[in-house]
Amino acid sequence: MPQRRSHVAPSAAQSELATALATLRTELDAPTGFPPEALAEAAAASPATPDLDLRDIAFATLDPAGSMDLDQAFQLERSGSGYTVRYAIADVPSFVAPGGALDAAARLRGETLYAADGTIPLHPPILSEDHASLLPDQDRPALVWTFALDAEGSVSDTRLERALIRSRAKLDYVSVQADLDAGRDSPAALLPEIGRLRLAQEAQRGGASLNLPDDEVVRHDDGTYAIERRTPLPVEDWNAQLSLMTGMVAAQLMLQARIGILRTMPQPEDAAFETFRHQTEALGVPWTTGRYGDYLRTLDKEDPRTLPILEAASALFRGAGYVAFDGTVPAETTQAAIAAPYAHATAPLRRLVDRWSLTVALAVSRGEEVPAWVRQSLPLLPDLMRASAQRASALSSRTIDLVEAALLAPRVGETFDAVVIRRNGERGTVQIEEPPVTASVALPPEAVAGTAVRVTLTAADVAKGQISFAVA
Repeated sequence: MPQRRSHVAPSAAQSELATALATLRTELDAPTGFPPEALAEAAAASPATPDLDLRDIAFATLDPAGSMDLDQAFQLERSGSGYTVRYAIADVPSFVAPGGALDAAARLRGETLYAADGTIPLHPPILSEDHASLLPDQDRPALVWTFALDAEGSVSDTRLERALIRSRAKLDYVSVQADLDAGRDSPAALLPEIGRLRLAQEAQRGGASLNLPDDEVVRHDDGTYAIERRTPLPVEDWNAQLSLMTGMVAAQLMLQARIGILRTMPQPEDAAFETFRHQTEALGVPWTTGRYGDYLRTLDKEDPRTLPILEAASALFRGAGYVAFDGTVPAETTQAAIAAPYAHATAPLRRLVDRWSLTVALAVSRGEEVPAWVRQSLPLLPDLMRASAQRASALSSRTIDLVEAALLAPRVGETFDAVVIRRNGERGTVQIEEPPVTASVALPPEAVAGTAVRVTLTAADVAKGQISFAVA
């Protein structure tokens, strides 16, 4: 997939950006370091004794290049007319003592924050990037899910065990996609086959995926910053299906035991669907029949109208949250976009709630009582995760604002090609082609979503992360 990159070169704007990014951390009250007690606990942590030894299984990890906090490893094989999928998750519950200093520090953080000027990890790097990470050629404790899939990709059997594993390969998305496209051998050779089957299962359930391009801020070795816009590779979608499958099975275990925490999202209201229908009609690609997930799957990625449609569809993917329960199953259990009950259970190094999900799932799988610390702390989790999600969202959006302003500061007065991705009254949001920047601008009456326009940059304030455009 082509990527568009724009860089903030060393300049006055670059220096001002570095200051603004540091200020942003303070404004958001982002954690700066771990207490000494938490660091000591992390260094001394000793994982639980595994139930079995699976080091003879050729697991592999698949993540963005350069990642060190490796939560998941997989091994895929054929089994009769179906498949066996082994999915190992870092055994973070073994490393974090409930009620300790490390646990307290993680609860304050909620999740790993990926700031432009450095990662703010959920756990100390000695755990998240070393002892608990599923690094290659290292013996690591893991919680291993084993799924039996039939020829259509449906889960026919599953089990969860605490095991010792040894990953054989640290794979990255770009390299694996290249290997798969070229027909070269890979530990992920079966991933397209299984991933497509699982995507078909998603369609049958009535699920929907919103594959909007990502704007990512990256920092280079020379200290310069860049915004990279990229569309997820097919291998990322296939790999995500393994995680979604695991989360759905974990949710079912919780519901059976009547204790756990689900990730839920309500069905869009009829008014939201009607608005989206009108938007697709205005863009010339009307959604007339079938479910919205089926419609989104038909969109042509190369059609310039697709981005405005996906932006409009984002209104249908709102309201996600966490629901904790113990003893009584909640009234709402479904994540609407997945079209099934679902739990976050595959990223415990980077997300707090997964440690609870995995602990509950393991206890239920073993026929054991759910630990008391889980029952006592479950009610706190939705608020902890909501606070961390708000901080992460604010950090992401404000960081992009700051870097966009720094990118454009030397170019005030220039004119750029753009496309309208949505309109609200007299103003609208436009997507500039290069550099990859999204901005609000006053629009003429004829400029509807999908219209190509030319806009002139009138101002760029790096410290405030503000840019201003006018239609040329």
